[in-house]
Amino acid sequence: MASFQKLAILCLGASTVLAAPSDRHNGKKTPKVSPIKQISLGPRPYWLVDQMDEGPLKKKLASCSEKRMNPSDWSISHRGGGTLQFPEHTYESIIAGTRMGAGIQECDVTFTKDLQLVCRHAQCDLHTTTNVVAIPKLNAKCTTPFQPASGNTPARAKCCTSDFTLAEIKTLCAKMDASDPKATTPEEYLGGTPSWRTDLYAKTCSEVPTLKEFISLVDDLGLKFTPELKAPEVPMPFNGGNYTQAAYAQHMIDEFKAAGIKPERVWPQSFVYDDVLYWLKAEPKWAKQAVLLDESGDEPGTFPSAVARLKEYKKAGVRIVAPPLPYLVTVDSRGKIVPSSYAIEAKKQKLDIITWSLERSGWLGDGSGGGYYYATVANATNGEGDVYNLLHVLAQEVGVIGVFSDWSATVTYYANCFGL
Repeated sequence: MASFQKLAILCLGASTVLAAPSDRHNGKKTPKVSPIKQISLGPRPYWLVDQMDEGPLKKKLASCSEKRMNPSDWSISHRGGGTLQFPEHTYESIIAGTRMGAGIQECDVTFTKDLQLVCRHAQCDLHTTTNVVAIPKLNAKCTTPFQPASGNTPARAKCCTSDFTLAEIKTLCAKMDASDPKATTPEEYLGGTPSWRTDLYAKTCSEVPTLKEFISLVDDLGLKFTPELKAPEVPMPFNGGNYTQAAYAQHMIDEFKAAGIKPERVWPQSFVYDDVLYWLKAEPKWAKQAVLLDESGDEPGTFPSAVARLKEYKKAGVRIVAPPLPYLVTVDSRGKIVPSSYAIEAKKQKLDIITWSLERSGWLGDGSGGGYYYATVANATNGEGDVYNLLHVLAQEVGVIGVFSDWSATVTYYANCFGL
């Protein structure tokens, strides 16, 4: 198994104080892993059940509190599955999600300057997910180096994986995905972690993993894979060469082939329809479980067309669609959460559905209604326990085949209680 180096850094309060790159490597290697047979969900799922309004669902979920829990493919890690508390796409987040029963692990795939594939949620998120802006010689290479806040202008930076070689990226420390818009120094910019997350487990420094390392780790854990080909934020072909979008899509599949992974264990994903069409034509065995991520109904007035396109996807050979949570549910005249027109049409077209992302919102009971992921059911959301009301409709009425979560335990608990 490929290893991730764990590097020591000093943390003072909300700010991260970084040693020079040459001083941070301590040579410590991640231990060899094997499948985790005894999972541990921790207190959160049980606490969420306690927060629910009284009723049949709460009674059912509470009845499972002493049940032995097992991993489930219905529980899909989002950026590792421990992302609520651990830096995303790191060894620690992957192990946390696995210990909480995620049966499928995710790597969001993008490429470096020297065309190596790494796990990052976006091609240009290094400024919020690593310490790159605090390393002067690397900050200078960013598409937009760190610029301090001034007056009404917030601090900003834009640092992309394609700005750096893999060797340079391997000197970075992953951190919680956040930034401080009021920052006047690079060190202050590394802060900004929301209060409902934590920096508690970000005090050790983990490398950004390559896709090869991710495959090796997850294979050793005996799990399945869902790599997402991230949309490039640079013109393609990259640097005017031969690295086209198709070459990029093929590159991701080839990494799994080279590792000897069978296509039955892999769910390739992309928001880019053409990527899925490419896999359907060029890699039909790998495309059987290809997932078309869909956020085409986000802009005002576009949701009906997003629903209408489901027929086109089915006709093209797509088997699985993955819209965000709010696309699949709405609130009826009684104030109950029910399947949406999107969910109904997807079932009509006999498309399987995966959805994202549970446990990515802040507090549900603070008047915000849960933000984006609860946008269509905000009127039926007033407490933390409502996460299970939503999950119940997704499972029993929409019929999703899997749920991405930033905290895998929440989904794993439900899956075990209902035999999913």
